[in-house]
Amino acid sequence: MRLGEYQELVCVKKVDFGIYLSTSSASEERVLLPAKQIPDGVKQGDKLKVFVYKDSNDRLIATTNEPKLTLGGLSVLTVKEVTKIGAFLDWGLEKDLFLPYKEMVRKVSAGDEILVTLYIDKSQRLCATTKGIYHMLSTDSPYKKDDMVSGRVYDFSDNFGTFIAVDDKYSAKIPVFENAAYLKLGDVIEAKVTDVKADGKLDLTMREKAYIQMDSDSEKILELLDSYAGVLPFSEKASPEVIKRETGLSKNAFKRAVGHLYKERKIDLTDGKIRLKK
Repeated sequence: MRLGEYQELVCVKKVDFGIYLSTSSASEERVLLPAKQIPDGVKQGDKLKVFVYKDSNDRLIATTNEPKLTLGGLSVLTVKEVTKIGAFLDWGLEKDLFLPYKEMVRKVSAGDEILVTLYIDKSQRLCATTKGIYHMLSTDSPYKKDDMVSGRVYDFSDNFGTFIAVDDKYSAKIPVFENAAYLKLGDVIEAKVTDVKADGKLDLTMREKAYIQMDSDSEKILELLDSYAGVLPFSEKASPEVIKRETGLSKNAFKRAVGHLYKERKIDLTDGKIRLKK
């Protein structure tokens, strides 16, 4: 019996509540297919294609229903419920699929649609995980530089950036220097391809062209100045880490916006500080 996979099994015994299936008529290992799922006309000795998983009592059970995910695959599943022990996902079967907290790269909420894969835990139960997806995504996308794409957030890294599954199957990321802190697991974004790496992975940006983005970045700095009573305690010479923490912008974007505001005479740059002109 192969847990989490489709397989052809032989009908070896019919009972009132279903039929027992086995890998062969000689095998003693059997699994129940409930009566409500038995196709019409099935008789002893017939072969059936079924999916094998475990019921709520941890007993092997077969189904002719089609799950949305099998071992070795990826699928976008909806979070139905979040409990003290983890989340439960709708994968098309009567028993929901369990996603333990330790298998979440970030916490999830009911209603979220997240990209997951399937594994067998130490207790021989099928569970979902949001980890390990990076190595399962394809690197042969049809996209090229400047193409617009749609992708789903599936992981985060302080060192590399925000990882995106374009079309839920192609490997991509938003580099770490671009602020994406507002994104959460499962978010679907529209982005532009900025680079196709030698290995086929995509670099993306959600920022518009610099001359367009500069206006919104400038507005962000003006709002920040208002919150600081008109004086920022740092300038464009501050470290990239400080700038990103305080403004959410990369150092280059911050410098462009500050230069723009200075040319428009909306700010002064004195004593290592940025001051709002009155």
